[in-house]
Amino acid sequence: MSDAELAAHLAEVTGRLLIEVRSSGVLSLGALGKAGDATANQFLCHALREQRPQDALLSEEEKDNLDRLSASRCWIVDPVDGTREYGEARTDWAVHVALAVNGVPTDGAVALPGQGIVLRSDQPLAVPPAPDRLRMVVSRTRPAPEAKAVAERLEAELVPMGSAGAKAMAVILGQADFYLHTGGQYEWDSCAPAAVALAHGLHVSRIDGSPLVYNQADTYMPDLLICRKAHADLVLALVAECGVTGQAKP
Repeated sequence: MSDAELAAHLAEVTGRLLIEVRSSGVLSLGALGKAGDATANQFLCHALREQRPQDALLSEEEKDNLDRLSASRCWIVDPVDGTREYGEARTDWAVHVALAVNGVPTDGAVALPGQGIVLRSDQPLAVPPAPDRLRMVVSRTRPAPEAKAVAERLEAELVPMGSAGAKAMAVILGQADFYLHTGGQYEWDSCAPAAVALAHGLHVSRIDGSPLVYNQADTYMPDLLICRKAHADLVLALVAECGVTGQAKP
């Protein structure tokens, strides 16, 4: 099984496990997120250590082992991206499984279990053409003023959405045209979405145009932009004009 096939398989199976945990009906909303995180993380970490024992691993739900910094290959996973949305039985949550090689997100998959979809780096889809009025995905609970300012300059429609993975995949699925994030994330929030978006021919970068680099000692990532390549220069220029910067590490 190739790295991309493994990522897709594990993301899909993890999504099914999470649906089963949620449908059990024995957990309160507060406990459901913790149970889902723990179950998904245990499966993913055991499976990756079994299938790729020589590779490093970074997970949101595991204590970080900095031995990974000496490894050229590091799997980066987010067992439940969008825990709130998962607990509320929404569809805008995701499972992220990705491999970074020498800091580059090379292979990955993002499962959207609530939608029955797995988007993967080895099976790119045709990205639908952009509509006349562009759309920007933003947080459904705390949309960043900086992103809203850029959207206003573009006269773009705001599309509220949950998890980072769901937002990034919305660009591939033709549900949105930009994902501009300035509120700060961690490597597991964007590695799999970045790998999948790159494989689909999209532009993926920091908001200053520099590449996203993974498997770093400090896993905090202040900002990112995912969009069609045809729109990248315009959005990056507007970001600079508006003086937008990524959020400093809290």
